Amino acid sequence: MKNNNFENILDAYQLVAGAKIKGKQQDEIFELGTYDAIKRGYTLYPLDHGVRYDDFSVLVSERELKNNFMIESGKVNTAIAA
Repeated sequence: MKNNNFENILDAYQLVAGAKIKGKQQDEIFELGTYDAIKRGYTLYPLDHGVRYDDFSVLVSERELKNNFMIESGKVNTAIAA
């Protein structure tokens, strides 16, 4: 995927399950899983051509996600000012 489809992670509210995550330094794409409060991190699953592999996962903290990863740009609905 191209870099222009991804943006920096600025807030934890962007981190929703199912979001596509890409490293800033590598081209591998991950799918964001759920937050594990006990381990204090998010689960990342590798994606290959749209197929998610559940047999391997990585646990990443929110801080590491913000510093080293980018999230796929979503369509944002904005209110029209009257």
